[in-house]
Amino acid sequence: MLFSSITFLYYFLPVMLMTYFIVPKRMKNAVLLAGSLVFYAWGEVKYVPLMVISILIGYISGRWMEHFRGRVRAKWGLILSVGIHLGLLGIFKYTDFFISNINRLTGSSFPLLKLVLPLGISFYTFQIISYEVDVFRGMAAQKNIVKLAVYISMFPQLIAGPIVRYEAIVHQLDERICTLDGMARGLRLFILGLGKKVILANTLGELCEIFKTSSDKSVVFFWMYGIALILQIYFDFSGYSDMAVGLGHMFGFALPKNFNYPFIAKSVTEFWRRWHMSLGRWFRDYVYIPMGGNRGTKAKWLFNVGIVWLLTGLWHGAGWNFIVWGLFFGSLLVAEKLWFLKKLERSSWLGHVYLTGVVIIGFMIFDADSVAQAIKNIGGLFGFGHIVFISNESQYYLRSYGGMMAAALVGATPLPKRIAAKVERRWPIVEPIFLTGLLLAVTACLVDGSFNPFLYFRF
Repeated sequence: MLFSSITFLYYFLPVMLMTYFIVPKRMKNAVLLAGSLVFYAWGEVKYVPLMVISILIGYISGRWMEHFRGRVRAKWGLILSVGIHLGLLGIFKYTDFFISNINRLTGSSFPLLKLVLPLGISFYTFQIISYEVDVFRGMAAQKNIVKLAVYISMFPQLIAGPIVRYEAIVHQLDERICTLDGMARGLRLFILGLGKKVILANTLGELCEIFKTSSDKSVVFFWMYGIALILQIYFDFSGYSDMAVGLGHMFGFALPKNFNYPFIAKSVTEFWRRWHMSLGRWFRDYVYIPMGGNRGTKAKWLFNVGIVWLLTGLWHGAGWNFIVWGLFFGSLLVAEKLWFLKKLERSSWLGHVYLTGVVIIGFMIFDADSVAQAIKNIGGLFGFGHIVFISNESQYYLRSYGGMMAAALVGATPLPKRIAAKVERRWPIVEPIFLTGLLLAVTACLVDGSFNPFLYFRF
């Protein structure tokens, strides 16, 4: 069930909110857990037991590590539980990738398992692991399994994040205040995120699909695709994250912000501090720093960065293009650190041009079906393959989608937020009218349209 669906907007969410606010405080966690399981089961009921098993393993391992804290049994409990979680993730996400590569290298013909990736398994697996590691490091284990299950399965951030550390939310599982002000703040953020997803991301996604099926590609069309692609991914994922944070406010939770205008960055280093911030913090706290971070020799630091970005690529998908994508950005981060980051920071125009180019190239790799396809698409940006500079088809789609692309480019900056703040101070009535109109426009799009993908739905 997508947040951007009629079923969620006008059936599930109203019933969930009504039930949640009616029940007494002591039952709110139970209601939220039940609703989250229904939400998950709606999309894939057969994998509900898998998530429940993962929660039980996390609960048992947490209690075990707390009981044997400071002893070798606690360490083995952590190793075993994390190994099980990563093993389950690996079986469902990477088995066919490894089998297909073994077949290719050895000439064998082992059959693929063709397992369907459980919804949100990458997100909830990382949350369980963060809880277990934090308990091993000295944090108190959760004694109430319902509260732990709410943390892991809470539907606002279950299938697409943000990835929430347990220590950041533990007190909210015990004490949280649901107010009308929080509801209004959450509703505002949810509708804005919904608009980003349905109106901007979906429309740009249509252009990307048109490009992929076109037989009349030109240099201009490749650049249109590259720009539309990075904006589609941004508005798709950041819109969904905004909706998640907004839903958190409605239920009394303060979930972390996941995006902070990444396209205003002047370097890849700054870009990744602003993009999918919760994932970056997770890899920093649970992989990079435990491995030694930037302490030690330069070779050790390079190795640590390489491992983190190899894992970042693999986390996003089981394919060589994702591995290349991760190592591409990891290499740029290293190069900036060693040679030219300060120069980029001193020159805004150089930094923005550089960042736009490398992000387009990077996400062309991300979106490709194969590394070969990625190389072909990147070559198209520079006219390789004897393609024309501009064609009649690219001119037509530039006229058709140019206005939406321009609006998306402006929307990816803080400018609309600043204008909205000034308008709200002078004419407070404008905001509720705008949000109501936006919700109606989104509803009309969902009723009339069938193109409503979510790129991170299977992560």
